[in-house]
Amino acid sequence: MSKAIELLIQQKDLPHEARDIAQKVLDKARISVQEAEWLYAHGELSYLGVLANAIKEDKQGDKVYFNKNFHVEPTNVCLYTCTFCSYSRMIKKRENGWEYSLEEIMDIIKSYDQQDVTEVHIVGGVLPQYDVTFYSELFKAIRTHRPDLHIKALTPVEYHYIFKKEKISYEQGMKLMVDAGLDSMPGGGAEIFHPEIRDQIAGGKCNAEQWLNIHEILHGLGKRSNATMLYGHIEDFSHRVHHMEQLRILQDKTGGFQTFIPLKFRNKDNEMSHLAEVGVVDDLKNYAIGRIFLDNFDHVKAYWPMIGRDTAVMSLAFGVDDLDGTIDDTTKIYSMAGSEEQSPSLSTEQLVKMIRSVNRTPIERDTLYNVVREFEGVVFEDDTKYKGYTSLPVVNN
Repeated sequence: MSKAIELLIQQKDLPHEARDIAQKVLDKARISVQEAEWLYAHGELSYLGVLANAIKEDKQGDKVYFNKNFHVEPTNVCLYTCTFCSYSRMIKKRENGWEYSLEEIMDIIKSYDQQDVTEVHIVGGVLPQYDVTFYSELFKAIRTHRPDLHIKALTPVEYHYIFKKEKISYEQGMKLMVDAGLDSMPGGGAEIFHPEIRDQIAGGKCNAEQWLNIHEILHGLGKRSNATMLYGHIEDFSHRVHHMEQLRILQDKTGGFQTFIPLKFRNKDNEMSHLAEVGVVDDLKNYAIGRIFLDNFDHVKAYWPMIGRDTAVMSLAFGVDDLDGTIDDTTKIYSMAGSEEQSPSLSTEQLVKMIRSVNRTPIERDTLYNVVREFEGVVFEDDTKYKGYTSLPVVNN
């Protein structure tokens, strides 16, 4: 890590703030909130890339991870009306919605029986019938049917609602879920923690303290989870840094977060459609600063269905070491939000080629980052061909 940063520090025209931050990264010292805000406001993209890539390579070498997974959304009808959401259908307007029964969800699960997927990702809208009993029975049914399938399910938004409805504590509720078969929790529902933003875009849902508390309880039960941040809407840089600071504090306490996943706001068909989306430069800066600031997170993930394959490949030069998975979504959640990917599914071969196209080493992992398969020496037909970048890109700031 030292050589690239040492060369950076030697640049005569480097601002003293940038030099001080680079020296901290070189020394593996933690940067402050104020320094993170400076990076957002003044950090050159090439400079951020050097720091973030050095940290990534120090932690993970040239490895880039992915897993074989599929998503199931029990419903897209929801009691909540988040202004940024293009996916959910209001409870009074269900004409374009779905509400799967437990049997229908199990039919979806069983349709993957002949595939070597390792994870099912379950998250959806909030409705009264999807309660503690429903999800307990669902997790038990999945565990009984396919014991090897990792269940990554529901966010604190859903858990907060169903535990409150059941009149049980978070501690009681999370233990019930784990006993039923829950293996880990995704990072959704975090949005932006700062109340002046959260109240505007996600009012009525669990607040930041509750979101963090549910993750802390799960970590205390020996389970892992992820963390997200929704960026590029009405927040400013200070709100992003405040959000990441809360994650960093909890990670210091529990060590239970695996991956930080920045999620880009998309403006199609929602109450914030009047806002312009941020560009690729902002995307890449956000990944890089997340990698630099969250020094106690092992992984940073680019969620390729939302930002597109090409931007995801570029992000591998800005601190990202994970491209999520094959996804194979059973709904239109991504296209409904205006994502780059209208068909959010990639084969293992496609993911491997994307990663190899920028001279990284593809590693298939399970949900907990145990290595399932290394692809050194594995050759695919037309292995050098990928309709995207063939080397790490240079992006003008």
